[in-house]
Amino acid sequence: MEMKKRTGAQILVDQLVIQGTNRIFTVPGESFLSVLDALHDCGAIQTIATRQDGSAAFMAEADGKMTGAPGIAFVTRGPGATNASIGVHTAMQDSTPMILFIGDVARDDRDREGFQEVDFTAMFTPLAKWAARIDNAARIPEYIARAFDTASSGRPGPVVLALPEDMLRDEVEALDRPKVIAPAQPLCANAMMTLTDMLRDATDPIAIVGGAGWDAKAKYYFAQYAERIGLPVAVAFRRQDNFPNESSVYAGNLGYGPNPKLTQRIKDADLVLAVGARLGEATTDGYTLITPDHPDQILVHVHPDPDELNHVYRIDLPICAEMDEFAEQAALWEDDLLSFDAGKSAHEDYIAWSTPQPTAAKLDLGQCVAAMQEQLPADAIICNGAGNFSGWWHRYWKYGDFPSQLAPTSGAMGYGVPASVAAALRFPDRSVVALAGDGDFMMNGQELATAMQYDANLLVLVIDNGSFGTIRLHQEREYPARLSATELKNPDFAALAKAYGGWSATVESTDEFAPALKEALQQKGLRLLHLKTDVEFLTAAGATVSGFSE
Repeated sequence: MEMKKRTGAQILVDQLVIQGTNRIFTVPGESFLSVLDALHDCGAIQTIATRQDGSAAFMAEADGKMTGAPGIAFVTRGPGATNASIGVHTAMQDSTPMILFIGDVARDDRDREGFQEVDFTAMFTPLAKWAARIDNAARIPEYIARAFDTASSGRPGPVVLALPEDMLRDEVEALDRPKVIAPAQPLCANAMMTLTDMLRDATDPIAIVGGAGWDAKAKYYFAQYAERIGLPVAVAFRRQDNFPNESSVYAGNLGYGPNPKLTQRIKDADLVLAVGARLGEATTDGYTLITPDHPDQILVHVHPDPDELNHVYRIDLPICAEMDEFAEQAALWEDDLLSFDAGKSAHEDYIAWSTPQPTAAKLDLGQCVAAMQEQLPADAIICNGAGNFSGWWHRYWKYGDFPSQLAPTSGAMGYGVPASVAAALRFPDRSVVALAGDGDFMMNGQELATAMQYDANLLVLVIDNGSFGTIRLHQEREYPARLSATELKNPDFAALAKAYGGWSATVESTDEFAPALKEALQQKGLRLLHLKTDVEFLTAAGATVSGFSE
């Protein structure tokens, strides 16, 4: 085969096109100018210039969540890479396929502590599935193919590749690699038979679903299976779009502030079927709902990565399989002897828990969620970062189509606004809402400029209680009336949105919210509602500041 010489940068961009990449997120840097130049003539890839490297990584992570293909970010060495590390950590904890490319110092300058030099392989190896440096431009196709395969196979996750700037300028001959197809993990022929036997002997089983490799197909088929046998289904932390919330067996979500009846149901279960979920700290309330050894409880764990099985928990029946393949086989597996009535009662508990009741708050966030549910379409995409504010939506919002929830299981603040920009660009015909607390918003609120630049159509709700509310909650619990570093003096967020060129309004009471939301939904482009709330009402579960002092 005759090959013509290309720069390393051009080879790299050509490989991204072959692997199906159509959008990247970046803060441009001089260390990869040649890549930016190669992207200039690449009509297949849209380049999104963000305002901060961490935001670029968050957007790539969110894109990977939505598409199931690796989200792509490019940042420069040193400061750019350290900023972007938050997105890599989020992708790892959330099992999201993602590739971060870092422009690096020239090869001859390595190990001299040159300008912005960092040993990126050493830095990112604990944070990523694979971290490497490409020193030979002719091997770029090999590295890119491996990166896409690693990011997508087994338990999905992030890959980090460092790109020496002089390597990107080398002109070499290289043979392109074809598009990578991640290997499928087939379901063991006896797995469903064994699982069925275990369920036949169970009296109080429950399923916990969501996580690695979950998609719309898995959601559809597992719902069919669970509804047919009456199996109650809970979702892991921030995986609420992984199962139909309207299903007759949906039991609600785990994480922070869950339904006490749901947590008791899990403690009382004699068999837990975990499908895709890692059963991490947040989902299991610090490994207490299901303990690593779970005496008197059978644990069946279905996961696409064999390394995850028996990693933390003693597993009675480990099943290594792709989520959609397992769910489809379960749906097709007929056994008339399996029938449970717990699914119905679990769903009734969920409906009661997720129906907001009026509170004494001047601006009642539970009622705001109810008003949103009435006005927004069922397939709206809800994006949030970290903070107590998110608990109202986790408890009361009914999540729709997959994907419709972008929220970091890593608990990273500043995620919601960048994620909403990625969602608005990926799904321009769907309603996208960014939820952000005041502290949360101030971390990456500058991405409103990115939203405006690329005509993103999104609604931002800033929930402003003048506090780092989650930490305030912990302070009130551990050190009552001794505030330290949790109070915030904030700008006028509505005025800030207008400065960016968006539409905005301020809401200070419950009766003002629905009309303001209606007006916002009649606008296009960037819209922001500044919700001024009272720090007294700390959580959707009812915790109040005064309650800690009584």
